[in-house]
Amino acid sequence: MFFNLLLQRIPTRSILSRSINTSSVLNVHATPALFAEPLKKKKKIDPQIIKQREERKKKKIEKQIRRLEKNARQLKPIEELDIPIELIDEKSQRTRAITITPEVLEQRATLNKQWAAYKHKEKVADFQIIDRVLQFQMKALDELRKESEELYLEAVQPDSKLLPINITGPVSTPPIENYPSPDGEYVHLTKNWE
Repeated sequence: MFFNLLLQRIPTRSILSRSINTSSVLNVHATPALFAEPLKKKKKIDPQIIKQREERKKKKIEKQIRRLEKNARQLKPIEELDIPIELIDEKSQRTRAITITPEVLEQRATLNKQWAAYKHKEKVADFQIIDRVLQFQMKALDELRKESEELYLEAVQPDSKLLPINITGPVSTPPIENYPSPDGEYVHLTKNWE
């Protein structure tokens, strides 16, 4: 009886449209059916089997650690420094059969020693010249300070005309008009060795 009264109050259009209740008379909401099952009972496993499984996991992890420790000593390869396999294969063809006499080896060694001594003397002479110039500069600045503090401060100031160097010269090709310059984009090719 109560249900019939409720149906009379509900407009027929809402029942016919999609069988969805749109009135505020019925405040009954249906939830979707959840076809749940009761939880399965956990099977009792022998403690010995559990212990064996844990031991296997432990051994597997230890093996991975040993493998990583072995590889830790190896350096990451630098592709630019790797010698191509073709060159390694052609090594015997590329090597020259030259025999150097002991006299030539001795002559080369003495030339290397003489060159090293010459370059050392040249470097020492350059350092001495720089030291001498700095001493004369400091002495001249001290004398200038005794004469006039204003001149000294002006001499110590850096020359702004020397620092901003802007050099433009001829280029090999004329500039392209309305050229959209790249905005620093590049393709990152570095391999990740982790």
